[in-house]
Amino acid sequence: MGIDKQSDIAANIQIGPTDLGMVRIYIEAEGGIELPLDFDPEEAEEIAEELRAAAEAARAMGDSRPKGKTR
Repeated sequence: MGIDKQSDIAANIQIGPTDLGMVRIYIEAEGGIELPLDFDPEEAEEIAEELRAAAEAARAMGDSRPKGKTR
């Protein structure tokens, strides 16, 4: 599966600070998968910038699709 392929896997995501001054992205998925990912604040800001850029690109792609199409 590539980053641009849709998936039927459902997951929950939580984001918050840890008691050690890190930013944790915690992902919990079907099948008992738990994935805590810790980042220093600078890395977390870089991830936030990448998320914003990806959202902007996705929005632009969505705006360019013919109306009435869902995929």
